[in-house]
Amino acid sequence: MTRTETIPAGRRSWSVNWPEYAPTDITPPELRPSALAHHVPDWAEAAPTPADVQDWPQRQAAALVAFQLDARGWPLHPQGRTGRTGRNLGKWGENAAADPIVVAGTGRGRRVLLITRDDIAVEAIPGGMVDPGETAPITLVRELREETHVDLSDHRPVILGRDVVDDWRASDCAWVASTSALYLLPVPVAAIAGDDAADANWWPFGSLNKLDAAITAAGRTLYAAHRPLLQRALDHLDQG
Repeated sequence: MTRTETIPAGRRSWSVNWPEYAPTDITPPELRPSALAHHVPDWAEAAPTPADVQDWPQRQAAALVAFQLDARGWPLHPQGRTGRTGRNLGKWGENAAADPIVVAGTGRGRRVLLITRDDIAVEAIPGGMVDPGETAPITLVRELREETHVDLSDHRPVILGRDVVDDWRASDCAWVASTSALYLLPVPVAAIAGDDAADANWWPFGSLNKLDAAITAAGRTLYAAHRPLLQRALDHLDQG
């Protein structure tokens, strides 16, 4: 289920008054305050609530997608209510990610490189979270290398956009925003599944429908949150 299916369209906006709104807390046990008091996972910040975050002005200034704080000083999802609260991501507010869309070939031979995510077993772009101190270009190269063993450090990609991603872990006060970039290769190169990937394959990329059909025929599913990013890549290629 995507975020937009959980909330009536007329009530998504934070400007709409909804006193009865009761989002579900999706915080996993390891990120609850009682657990964080004893151990903080290496992928997460220690703040048990947004009130414990001290640098909201800096986070807002650096955000890929602008967001506001509510009367309590808590971050608000840029696209409105999600039906979920709490945190199932590393940080409160925006969690920056980078998604390298690698395309090889032209015409009927055009292919896109996807991984099978080992957490939710769907076909997805081989991207991931921006580490502290990293820039998006560094993350694009690192994630691609870690998840597929494809090294494109000597390639300059086309930045397609910076967008909020409809990630399954998102909530009203923690979400993912990604820099998506297009890498173009003359032919497919060898790809081997690595970190966070159960498999890595090249798929037909003539259109989103053809990609869907090929993935479905293989008994697999395309990650819904990445469909808009892949469509943007196709639009860019078709305009070229």
